[in-house]
Amino acid sequence: MAVVGVLALQGSFNEHIAALRRLGVKGVEIRKPEQLQSVSSLIIPGGESTTMAKLAEYHNLFPALREFVEMGKPVWGTCAGLIFLANKATGQKTGGQKLVGGLDCTVHRNFFGSQIQSFEADLPVPELASKEGGPETFRGIFIRAPAILEAGPEVQVLADYPVPSNKFLDSDSFIEDKKKVAHKCGKVIVAVRQGNILGTAFHPELTADTRWHSYFIKMSNANVGEEASSSSLVPAEVDITSNQQPCSDLPIFQ
Repeated sequence: MAVVGVLALQGSFNEHIAALRRLGVKGVEIRKPEQLQSVSSLIIPGGESTTMAKLAEYHNLFPALREFVEMGKPVWGTCAGLIFLANKATGQKTGGQKLVGGLDCTVHRNFFGSQIQSFEADLPVPELASKEGGPETFRGIFIRAPAILEAGPEVQVLADYPVPSNKFLDSDSFIEDKKKVAHKCGKVIVAVRQGNILGTAFHPELTADTRWHSYFIKMSNANVGEEASSSSLVPAEVDITSNQQPCSDLPIFQ
């Protein structure tokens, strides 16, 4: 079974590890580039995205994280982790922040507003329900949450959330982005998958529902199986000998 790494610089990494443990899966904390070599998949948790970026840069993690994604290993970003994985982010603090990239989408940081505007909502999740069973909805916890404004053609939308035109439009200076989204389609994307990259704008690790973690574990195990199968393939002309080696009280995130 795959060992799942959890980036443990800041944020809700303990909650992810606890959720993995409930499923009988080992999660290990990742703080240094070389530790990524010991895991087959990675969760980038929610937290304060600017702080996480600064800590990742301090520990020289960005090159290793980008290589991990480019190698096609499964990676899941929740909330701030989703921002990390996006190719483009708007609504950032002055000076911006580094991104890992790999996910063909544009994410708006803190789209839903400040800490006091954090909320919960039942999200229709047909793909998750078909793969993992259970209810047709998932209780999403949004804490200073981002939203995906645009997604590329290879990105599969797993969940979206309706945005009334009179809601969430006065929370920061990036009002125009929100007005355009609300006017254009009346909703924003809050969960996606692109190949081996999974992204959620909400916090599944803060609920008792482990279906998102189970979904990601299956992505991880499938990838491990593919790697094992690939490594066992030997060209016909190669001679194998015996020498062959085998809400306000919510934690502060974003």
